Amino acid sequence: MTIFEAVFYGIIQGIAEFLPISSSGHLAIAQNLSGFGSGMDIVAFNVLLHVGTLLAVVIVYFKDVIELIKAFFTLLKKVFKGNFKMSSYSTHERLIIFLVIATLPIVLTALVDDKIDALSSYLSIVGALLIFNGLVLMISDKISRGNRTLDEMKPKHALLIGVCQMFAVLPGISRSGSTITGGLFSGLDRTQAVRFSFLLSLPAILGASVLKLPDFFADVPDGKTLGIYIVGMIASTIVGICAIKILGYISKKSNFRIFSYYCFAVGALTVAWDIFTRLK
Repeated sequence: MTIFEAVFYGIIQGIAEFLPISSSGHLAIAQNLSGFGSGMDIVAFNVLLHVGTLLAVVIVYFKDVIELIKAFFTLLKKVFKGNFKMSSYSTHERLIIFLVIATLPIVLTALVDDKIDALSSYLSIVGALLIFNGLVLMISDKISRGNRTLDEMKPKHALLIGVCQMFAVLPGISRSGSTITGGLFSGLDRTQAVRFSFLLSLPAILGASVLKLPDFFADVPDGKTLGIYIVGMIASTIVGICAIKILGYISKKSNFRIFSYYCFAVGALTVAWDIFTRLK
């Protein structure tokens, strides 16, 4: 892999991880068409790309992350003292509980992780899932805007968002699109749904990366290759920060219809290309 290719994939990851167009779907398409990677090296590269987007969330939501870390310890203190009343918890203490609840459903997908990864090699499936993702985004635009804030969330709302996130493990289904849609169904204000979605990406991306660590360390790339991969990681961080800012702006000013049309177009072209190459 060249530095140019690493930066290219980093840009794709940074854009598609946070804009609701599926990073896994776009990486699967790019990697299939370019012929790059099978085996451990591609796992190592994908892990570092996800670390890059994890850093992007931490940077943009640094204040929230610091408050969540503080709240984690104060919440533990209250629990050990036998205080289980949600009404007595601070905003960030409740937010930790909601993030945990929303993360639990996706843990179940680890049981079928290998089968899900295998789907990435079938471009027709990836394309069809991108089209479905476009439909999900259109539905999200039809949902009447709620005015619920994160302070007004309940555990059932977090669970619904978590169930929606489960579908995002499929290559072609956007994690941000799924969780934002779940938030809108829960009555969250669009900007609040976006904020919760990005904060929820922290445990989701971190957990996915940790699960891949055994494969990463089983065949660590050589120094030169690792350096190129790190360049890709930096690219995904920088572009990821921009993507987060862009989606935050769009969530206030517009809807997600443009992303729906994009997913329809890319999905249809991917399916058509796969059929064409198989018939040749």
